[in-house]
Amino acid sequence: MIKNYLLIAFLITSFQLFSQEAYFLAGSNFTKYVFKSSNGTMATPLQSGTGSSYEVGFSRPTKTEKFYYNIALTLNDYNAVAGSQFESYRWETKYIGIQNAATYNFDVYNDFQLTLKGGVNLSTIIYGKQNSNGAIYDLMRQDEFSGIVLSPFVGVQTRYKLNDLGYLSLGYAFSQSLKPFNTSAEKLSFNTNQILFGIHFAINKK
Repeated sequence: MIKNYLLIAFLITSFQLFSQEAYFLAGSNFTKYVFKSSNGTMATPLQSGTGSSYEVGFSRPTKTEKFYYNIALTLNDYNAVAGSQFESYRWETKYIGIQNAATYNFDVYNDFQLTLKGGVNLSTIIYGKQNSNGAIYDLMRQDEFSGIVLSPFVGVQTRYKLNDLGYLSLGYAFSQSLKPFNTSAEKLSFNTNQILFGIHFAINKK
């Protein structure tokens, strides 16, 4: 695990040397769990849960005008609840990941931009608990939660230019997780809507 964190830190630091922009995003995840198993779907109705989302990254232009490549370190809560008059469940999880994305920027009006974004996030669980009728269970070693989670996403962002140094942004993204290496009978995916506020700083600007 320590080696993984060192590799992430090295990649982020190296990318910064060739970046045009550094950014920080923070906001909320609204996550719906989808459980599947050999016995069918979960009988107790599942409801969306809320959690935090953080992203720090760097962006650089490509050879095509207005297209940019982004790499970022992310920390996401994927939480959910379920219950009836007889039983209740609550899941709380945190995933750390590396995110790769491409963006395309449109100049809309004066200092406003519209950005389209798409990419994929590779993440792994660093915290996970399940509360089932008051009993607490660890999710770190559960096959449906552990391992590599692949999350393709698409999003849109509005950006307002403050000055030559940077932007403020407000964005929305939707992602759906995949577990390609999970061979167990129980399958879990996260359908997540994100609302993110951001601040962007120009760097290496000539």
